[in-house]
Amino acid sequence: MPRYHRLGKIPPKRHTQFKNPDGGLYQEELFGTAGFVGMSSLIYHLHPPTVVTEVKQLRDLTPVIAIEKNMRALSFKGFSLQSSEDYIESRKALFVNNDLHIGLAAPKTFSKEFFYRNSDADEMLFIHLGSGLLKTMYGQIKFGYGDYLIIPRGTTYQIEFDMEENRLLFIESFSPIVTPKRYRNNFGQLLEHSPYCERDFRLPENLETIDQKGNFKVLAKKQGMLWEYTLTYHPFDVVGWDGFNYPYAFSIHDFEPITGRIHQPPPVHQQWEGNGFVVCSFVPRLYDYHPLSIPAPYHHSNIDSEEILYYVDGDFMSRNHIEKGQITLHPGGIPHGPHPGAVERSIGKTKTDELAVMIDPFHPLKITKAAMEMEVGDYYKSWII
Repeated sequence: MPRYHRLGKIPPKRHTQFKNPDGGLYQEELFGTAGFVGMSSLIYHLHPPTVVTEVKQLRDLTPVIAIEKNMRALSFKGFSLQSSEDYIESRKALFVNNDLHIGLAAPKTFSKEFFYRNSDADEMLFIHLGSGLLKTMYGQIKFGYGDYLIIPRGTTYQIEFDMEENRLLFIESFSPIVTPKRYRNNFGQLLEHSPYCERDFRLPENLETIDQKGNFKVLAKKQGMLWEYTLTYHPFDVVGWDGFNYPYAFSIHDFEPITGRIHQPPPVHQQWEGNGFVVCSFVPRLYDYHPLSIPAPYHHSNIDSEEILYYVDGDFMSRNHIEKGQITLHPGGIPHGPHPGAVERSIGKTKTDELAVMIDPFHPLKITKAAMEMEVGDYYKSWII
């Protein structure tokens, strides 16, 4: 992204009088980034969004670090994370650096008693299990299995889950999450060689203007601390908006894989990028079709990046004994590659049904205590024949 979008009622000219039916003014808000030169949207509220009756500091959400510096290949059973009633409590950061936090969540519900706002970071929520409705002041987005939800920092939201079994992979990015530059022209349009296009993005719809007065709790995360803001007016009191800064969805199933006669490098799978990291989508695809091709990836050294692979579905041909929701971490500075027997098994295969999300941070990751509670022991020895 981004691309221009609008919903509801807006005035012909920005920063001009926009009167409600009673003759008063709608309240204009610029929701923007990077000191007025980044992506932004103009939002029109029924009431000022600044009416706060109470602010409380609740608790510190800063991840507890177990390993500051790591040079071992590690693996973690993500589905061993226990479900939690509370959405915020369910979110466990596993790998962190100054560019991003990577974690898992297994919420049963999202309490209707509060709204959530991440004032620290843009969020990417990948839906492994579950479905529901993302509700924001911009409108609503339905989501389900395989969806990426991109939520800009500072967006106040609620989630309505359809069931109690929900499993999410998430990224908190301290820079905007965007599409790769090489997929876009000078005007921001996705190019013909991009593995997806604008038609694949699902934007907010069904804008619902809620005119309610009361005590509305917004739990806001800032500098790792959770705060409780009590607002006088419902945060979804928006009559209209337009701009480039808003949440959206993309299904991993709409990613069109790029294939070739010989094995293609990981950048062909790239989906998103931020400062200091990229995100790739591995999807079902035809294998390489050179008569002597080896579909399994070659051994390679992560000299300048870490590699996180989150296994979603299917048989990931380069790994042995991998389960749904499992995570592997291959640190920068050492080589890694297919497990013993994987190269030989891949020869002659014509396609794969694997589904996975790969995250490559360009700076070393710290590993949290929550991650080590899910560790698969001695994974780094799994190449021993």
